[in-house]
Amino acid sequence: MSTTPLHTYRVKVSGLWTKRHEFSRIEEDGSVVFEGVLTAKRGSWGRVTEAEYRPEKGEVLFLRRDPGLLRSQFSLWTDGTEWLGSSLRWGFKRQVDLSTGSKPLYLLPISGLRAGWGLYAPKSGENARIVSSLTGRSSRLEVFRRLDFPLLVFSYFLGNQVHLESILPGPAPEKVKARASATAV
Repeated sequence: MSTTPLHTYRVKVSGLWTKRHEFSRIEEDGSVVFEGVLTAKRGSWGRVTEAEYRPEKGEVLFLRRDPGLLRSQFSLWTDGTEWLGSSLRWGFKRQVDLSTGSKPLYLLPISGLRAGWGLYAPKSGENARIVSSLTGRSSRLEVFRRLDFPLLVFSYFLGNQVHLESILPGPAPEKVKARASATAV
């Protein structure tokens, strides 16, 4: 895999209770193009219950928390149909599983003592990397392989929900890849 990203995005966060995440694409010449805004909404207990991504132009994305007490499950909706699903499981595993219907994907903490997540596919390896500041107020999203933008927004949203879990290094991508290959049917 090339270490040079195909696309790079910047996310700036504002607000405390209702956070607003502004996505911008960084062009090769250094110019910045506004993409859209992700707004998270909280329920009565303070946990994020839903979010909405409004692009400058294009389709609005709806992210919803599914009911459940033991784990946090989110789904991404477009035009009233479920597009993606995920499961955030708290604990020492520090791996976020995403289900796209056709292939599983994993968010794993990036290497080193820094905040961020890598988006991995079992066969092709790292597709994207989300590098965040320690405060979580700004992030850089680097895309290394062809990737649908809604999937990148969803991955960013999920990684932002468990931001502090990414500071310590997580499981090695090779081990996750081997485990996924062993359980594949």
